[in-house]
Amino acid sequence: MDGYLRQARAELVRHRAERTAFVNDLLTGRAEPGRLAERAHRYGIRLSATHTVLVARAPRLTADIVHRVDAALAARFGEGNTLTTLRDGGLVCISAGGLRGIGAELAHLLLAELGPDGWQVAVGRAHPGVHGLVDSLDEARNALDHAGKLGFTAPVLHTADLLVFPVLLRDRDAITDLVTTVLGPLTTARGGAQPYLDTLTVLFDNQGNHTATARQMHLSVRAVTYRLDRIHRLTGYHPNEPTQRFTLHAAVLGARLLGWPEVNGLSLVLGQ
Repeated sequence: MDGYLRQARAELVRHRAERTAFVNDLLTGRAEPGRLAERAHRYGIRLSATHTVLVARAPRLTADIVHRVDAALAARFGEGNTLTTLRDGGLVCISAGGLRGIGAELAHLLLAELGPDGWQVAVGRAHPGVHGLVDSLDEARNALDHAGKLGFTAPVLHTADLLVFPVLLRDRDAITDLVTTVLGPLTTARGGAQPYLDTLTVLFDNQGNHTATARQMHLSVRAVTYRLDRIHRLTGYHPNEPTQRFTLHAAVLGARLLGWPEVNGLSLVLGQ
């Protein structure tokens, strides 16, 4: 009996190792195509089909948790429609393209395993072929990175809803110039630019509602109005002006993505 159990455990370990290796080869796109297609058939994956990659980050993810999530997703959506593994410390799930509700189901399972805090899921867009898997993985990872910089706390992020941020960062020189030109004068204010940047961030998050902004920041509405007027005097831009709102909002988003002014403030102000 002991020998049988040892053999069963060894077989399980081997199966999981092969599965992890397959997913790694699949998501790097560097494996030999013929061999990769042969292995994909074993797991019910059609390389020519369209797939979506989901990535979840959490500090307490373990191989056992990922295995339970994998089994639950397979039971919910069918064998061959999902493939889940632990990769680079995060959960990576490959799902058949067009599979409805996969992001919400993954979030539900993580909620049951980890509780309500400390995890976040990003859903890449559906792409065809092996290279599409790599693209979807990169999209999901970038969405999580952008969410961290911007302070987005939604449990499930869809890459399609965040396409503006890669556009902003595609030309780093241009977004840096926008931030320094529009927001740079705030660095001359007493206390620096950060309080004003925080006010604009919360204001835009609340669709321009002064009362909601004041409540969230634990300020009076008068204090919020004063800060906005001060921003207008220093920069020439006011969020209540329709023609100036978009430029100001884009600059605020760019500042959050660049880590301005805390991380790169000196170099950005100097235009370096």
